[in-house]
This record gives sequence, structure tokens and C-alpha cells, in this order.
Amino acid sequence: MNSNIKLNSFIDIEELNLRDHNEAPYFSKRSSTVYKILHKLLKEGNKSITDIAKNLARRATEDRMFHGSQARIGDATDENGKHHSGSKTKSGPLLSGVAYCISSCSMILLNKVVLSGYGFDAGISLMLYQNLISIIIVLSLEFLGAVSTEKLTWKLIRVWIPVNLIFVGMLVTSMYSLKHINVAMVTILKNMTNILTAIGEFYLFKKRQNTKVWVALFLMIVSAVSGGITDLSFDAVGYTWQILNCILTASYSLILRQVMDTAKQSTKSGSLNEVSMVLLNNSLSVPFAIFLITLFNEWEYVYTADVLRLPMFWVAATVSGLLGLAISFTSMWFLNQTGPTTYSLVGSLNKIPISIGGILLFKVPVSLANLFSILFGLFAGVFFAKAKMS
Repeated sequence: MNSNIKLNSFIDIEELNLRDHNEAPYFSKRSSTVYKILHKLLKEGNKSITDIAKNLARRATEDRMFHGSQARIGDATDENGKHHSGSKTKSGPLLSGVAYCISSCSMILLNKVVLSGYGFDAGISLMLYQNLISIIIVLSLEFLGAVSTEKLTWKLIRVWIPVNLIFVGMLVTSMYSLKHINVAMVTILKNMTNILTAIGEFYLFKKRQNTKVWVALFLMIVSAVSGGITDLSFDAVGYTWQILNCILTASYSLILRQVMDTAKQSTKSGSLNEVSMVLLNNSLSVPFAIFLITLFNEWEYVYTADVLRLPMFWVAATVSGLLGLAISFTSMWFLNQTGPTTYSLVGSLNKIPISIGGILLFKVPVSLANLFSILFGLFAGVFFAKAKMS
């Protein structure tokens, strides 16, 4: 009400000021003292009032332009077209990328220890154990009030099931490939995920890459082929699992962003934070894992496995579960900060330490040609990352 009165008063004053010389008879017909006084003030102070109004309007315009330019300078848009503030854009992708690299690098090495070092032949059961640990931790944090999660509804679950199926397939194929292939070759073959992701973005999202990116992708193909040819411990079964893993990982990164946005619309609050997504992914993985364990009779092996009597095995398996939670959270966090291609290419940045650590820790026999192929693949990964940033 008050704002309307102020607005109408301003308009009336402006009209009176404009009609001062042309519509003097209009005021002479008014008998109200208020109109006479107001007219006199306007006539005597016409210039001052007009100057004040002009100055106020000019200052308001300058302020809007100044703050608008600051916002444009400070803000940025990521590869998804999502708008971020300047500080968030600078720190978010960096922190999430570093966290993702550390957790994924550590998990690969520790899973190799559990699967190969202890000779544990139940990769699906290990995945199930890791997922259960993630669920317990998230629910415990929620109970303590440290985090908040969205209520799981059938509408939300139906939206999330397609990406969860790919998630389970990605984890299972990763377990089996790591069981049969040395860590260095796994990291090099994972470069194929970048190629599939870039091709998928081109056909699905019409996103074009620059020439340097395609050159880097070609170098990755060369390194993967030469690495496989010169691999002294070549295992066709392991390579098959790894190829399937690359396909599923690329598919996961491509559709996850879309499903995340759709899932938010399926919640009561209209939002879905990273912790809720982690809980949803791991919870839905449990029934699928149990089905696969039953299908492949893996439970019989687990029931009779002597390695389960070793305390250090349980320590390693439990820590791997903690890392499973870390990589679930950081991968979604990082993907939310950047996009599918960046999500997959940053994996190239942690291939150097993980390859060296895998060769030294597990005493992998490598020929000079195979070592050159691994180094060439690492170079291609770094070149790919720099090409994406150019």
C-alpha cells in the first residue's frame, strides 16, 4: 500500500512538472491550497528538482552497471552450462578433482591387494561388502545429524534404477579386470573410457572437441594397443572385462548428469544432495549384488574361503569399503562441479603415481617395450587433460 502511494505521488509530481507552462489553467481551476503550494514549489524549484532526479537516476544506472560487471567478471559457466560464482568455480572443481583422484587411486591399489594379494576370488561379494559399509556410515552420520538425506520413494527409485544397473556393472567388471590384469595396464586401458565418452558427447549432446583432444585420444588408442601387445602377463579374460568396464564407465558418466537432474524433480523437496545420491546408489546395488552372487554361486566360495579367517584381510576389505564411500561421494561431487568428459579425463591425472605404485608394489614383470607403452599412455593422458583446458 505504501509503495503504491509513493509511486503514484512520484508520477503526479512529474506530470505537474511537465505541464507547468502548457497547462497553467488546469491548476487555476483548483481551489485546494495543497495544489497551489505544490505548483508554486515546482515552479520555483523546477530546475533543482529535475537536477536531483537526473543525478539519482544516473547514480542508480552506474551502480547497476558496476555491480553487473563485477558479477560477470566473478561468475563463470561450466561445461554443463551451469552458472557458478567465481570463488566456487575456482575451488570447487580443484578440490573435488583432487579428492576423486586420491580416493580412486587408493581404492584401485587396495582392491588389487584384496583380490590378488590375498587371492580372493569373489569380486561381487567384495563389492557388496563395500556398499554395505557405505550405507552403514551414511545412515550413522544421518542419525547423528551430521548429514541429511532425501527420503527414498518408489518414484525416485524408478528414476535411478537405470543408472544404478550401470553402476553395478561398472563395479563388477572393474573387480574382475583388476583380478586378471596388472594395475599399470588397467590404468592405461582406462584411457579408452575418455574416447568413448567424447564420442558419446558428440552424438548425444552435439558437443565438439578441438583438434588437440582428438589427437590425444588417438595417442591413447595407440598406447592401449601397443601396451596390450607387449604385455608379458597378457590375459584375454582380463582384457575383455576391462573393455566392458570402459563401456559401462563411459555410459555411467554420460547419463548420470541427466538422471541426477531428473531425480531432483522426483523428490518432495525438489532437490537431491550428493549424500542422498550416494545412499541411493549403494542401497539399490545391494539386491542386484545378491542376485549376481546367487546366480554365479559365489556364496559357496565365500562360505569356504580360508582367507576370511585372516584379520588383516578384513582390515583391508573394510578400508576398501571406506574408500568405496569416498569415491562414490567424490565422483558425484566432481561430476556436479564439471561434466562427463572432465570427470573421465581427470582419471588420467592420477595414472602416473598409480602405475608406478602398481609396478613396484606387486613386482610386475615388464619389458622395455611395455614400459614405453605405459609411459606413452601416461603422456597421452596428460596431453589430453591439457588439450581439454586449452
